[in-house]
Amino acid sequence: MNIDSIQNGVVLDHIKAGKSMDIYKYLHLDQLDCSVAIIKNVRSDRMGKKDIIKIDSPMEVDLDVLGYVDPNITVNIIRNGVRVEKKKLEPPQKLVNVIHCKNPRCITASEPTLDAVFLLNDPEKHTYRCAYCDTEKQRKL
Repeated sequence: MNIDSIQNGVVLDHIKAGKSMDIYKYLHLDQLDCSVAIIKNVRSDRMGKKDIIKIDSPMEVDLDVLGYVDPNITVNIIRNGVRVEKKKLEPPQKLVNVIHCKNPRCITASEPTLDAVFLLNDPEKHTYRCAYCDTEKQRKL
């Protein structure tokens, strides 16, 4: 398999195998007018298997979304064919409009224009709580 290197863009590496399509959806990569390569189940000495996403265009990546989906992702910024920056992620302390509350009595259910705000409750268990009704949401690993 031959996937060309990119000259200017972003490479998302060390994605847990099988999670690349979640990231594709959360980051709305289908709306980009550039090449996006999703490479699944790549052999990795450290992880066994991993996914990689290559975006062939400079862009701002929502680090909160990536940190929520998989905090082990490495974000590589590529300029002129060379990695100029490497970012490590952590679970974000606050998520706004990334996930939504499942509680039908939550104010966000009756007020659709209200931002869905979740706060990190337990970084070890990857649990978040709705800022309005305190309903817990656990990220599926």
